[in-house]
Amino acid sequence: MTLEKGTRVHNRYRIVDILGQGGMGSVYRAIDENLSVAVALKENLFTTDEYSRQFRLEAVILANLRHPNLPRVSDHFTVEDMGQYLVMDFIDGEDLRYRMERVGMLSEEEAIHIGAAMCDALAYLHTRKPPILHRDIKPGNVKISPEGQIYLVDFGLAKVYQSASQATTTGARAMTPGYSPPEQYGTARTDPRTDIYSLGATLYAALTGIIPEDGLARAMENAQLTPLRKRNPKISRKVAIAIERAMAVDPSDRFQTAEDFKAALLSSKSLTQQSTGAYRIAPPPLESETEESHADEVVDGASAAIDRKSLGPVPAANANAHEDQPFVSPLKKQKERERKRRAALWRFVLIVVALLALVGGAIYFMPGVLPADVNSMLSFRAPTSTPTEAPTLAPTQTLPPTFTPAAEVPTSIALSTPTTMPSATPTPTLIPNPALSPTPSPTEPAPVFLGGGAGQIAFASLRIGGVSQIFLADLNGESAVQITALEKGACQPSWSPDGQKLVFISPCKENKDVYNSAGLYIINADGSGLQTLDISPGGNFDPVWSPNGETIAFASKRSGQMEIYLIPADGSSPAVQITKNAAKIDSQMPSWSPDGSQLVYTVRRVGVSQIWMMNADGSNPVQIIRSGQDYNDSLPKWSPRGDTIIFSQRCAKVMCNPYLVSASATDRSNERGVKLSFNVVYMGNASFSPDGFYIAYEGVGEANNFDIFYTSISGGEKIRLTTDRAADFQPVWRPVIVNP
Repeated sequence: MTLEKGTRVHNRYRIVDILGQGGMGSVYRAIDENLSVAVALKENLFTTDEYSRQFRLEAVILANLRHPNLPRVSDHFTVEDMGQYLVMDFIDGEDLRYRMERVGMLSEEEAIHIGAAMCDALAYLHTRKPPILHRDIKPGNVKISPEGQIYLVDFGLAKVYQSASQATTTGARAMTPGYSPPEQYGTARTDPRTDIYSLGATLYAALTGIIPEDGLARAMENAQLTPLRKRNPKISRKVAIAIERAMAVDPSDRFQTAEDFKAALLSSKSLTQQSTGAYRIAPPPLESETEESHADEVVDGASAAIDRKSLGPVPAANANAHEDQPFVSPLKKQKERERKRRAALWRFVLIVVALLALVGGAIYFMPGVLPADVNSMLSFRAPTSTPTEAPTLAPTQTLPPTFTPAAEVPTSIALSTPTTMPSATPTPTLIPNPALSPTPSPTEPAPVFLGGGAGQIAFASLRIGGVSQIFLADLNGESAVQITALEKGACQPSWSPDGQKLVFISPCKENKDVYNSAGLYIINADGSGLQTLDISPGGNFDPVWSPNGETIAFASKRSGQMEIYLIPADGSSPAVQITKNAAKIDSQMPSWSPDGSQLVYTVRRVGVSQIWMMNADGSNPVQIIRSGQDYNDSLPKWSPRGDTIIFSQRCAKVMCNPYLVSASATDRSNERGVKLSFNVVYMGNASFSPDGFYIAYEGVGEANNFDIFYTSISGGEKIRLTTDRAADFQPVWRPVIVNP
């Protein structure tokens, strides 16, 4: 029976409002009339002898909990013929579900702070003697106070965890689709890893705005977990990996302790561990002061005024009512809000343009409207002077090409046959650029390759509909021009040595290391002349143009494992395999030496990635860097001067951000690289400038999304090239040739 407002329970607690209601009972906001404070009263209507005994046992244990991220249980009692009750601190503010509905997807940093705070609370609960399981972690049970403090609330389903030989048969089990692991449906014992799964699912929903696939359905192979980064590409790989591991179907594949989960979350952003209770996020907004207040309550002669504001952001009649309502994706709401903002902006622009056209037309066709002296200043009306010649650009200046979207890659082209797009397709045009003159006359001096402060950088980006496309930007980052417009995406660009063409792969909808269905394509720098180079089945990726412009090296899985192949850039003959690995050994990510005689590449074997070198024909393969089993070495790049190789290094056994390592390209006496100190949090997919004095790379911007940066090799100058909210990645510096 639901308690009515004003009911006095246990001769002490006066009911103020119902905060939530379910099949097992209700949660009330009440006033402790002895202390004149607000409390949360949790009701359990199951009053059998076994439930009553279990309730008393667990209530005593919960009453002894003291943790800054948990509400304090201050009392417990049973009312005959009514129910059992727990009295807990009332936490003002908003819960995480309400915040998701209010703001949409949370930022990665906020999710990490919430996850770390919840892990602290779970670590405390799980290490009690006996351990305590929460068993109902979901956005509605994560509370954010007006000070930004994070709490794990609602212990109505908390369970004392017995020894491994004892089954927990009493008490109810929460089964919230999407947040509950398979074992919580009664298929197996629950243990601390049950809470870890639910916390992972809660963070997944907070970062994507979508409830993850149900755990039981996944266990029965009726569903698969959609990768987190597929739903939100802005999230870093490490955070996604940590959350997806926490949500493993098999408990043995999850983090075994909350501390391990917390460590993985913090290491993903290199965040320093804070003291218990110190993790905070932005507090909820203050509610309006004009809402109707309750009448003053007189408690033992003292006036205890209770107003609506203290009930948090949900309606007072049922503050947790949204927990029982159908879930509407915050992502969908956010997209709808953005659509309305764009529509309003376009309406405003059209109105302004129409007004300007109206005024301009009146001035043009009615010269007498303006005074003669003003009329003479309007040169657009009837120009009489001779136009001046346009200024000539300096040799080091570049202009971005204009862009007309290219059509989708044709699928009916014969294998390895260069084919231009059909004539019906609009042909992109390139603005003549005096800075790009790749073919000097025989009498002119030898060309000079520029880099550093000159040139452009091509990169892949998810800024158009969340599908990767290739863009070209000046070094000031102000004019990023879209080069490809393929329905299935494009990425991994590599320049021809004259800087006039790009080889790339497609399909390619996001940033990853292996593309199982991609083919090789070539396109002009202005987006015209799309050609198919190789679409052999098995996946072709990691293309890189040889220094003489005649050959393209790439990785492919056409043989069943990754090997490196060579193909003529003109597609005149099929690709030739040059690595011949043993079983379960993969080769990929080739990079040419400046003279084209050798290739440095990545080999994956015995569970880690290594840096190897071989001749351009595949002969004499040798491992040149030996970092051991604790590190993954990948993405090697040869410096333009030929003396240095840089590569990306990650931890193989623990979570850590990638960083750059340098090694000699000629001295084989030392098989260890030297870590380069650039004082950045994340540095991946590095690319040398043509002069070798600068490095472009993937980095993490202020909004925790991937952007393109470049810096001098000394690390003394760092420039952020892109600022779009979508992920930008895989930068490659455009060779620029001018005549001295």
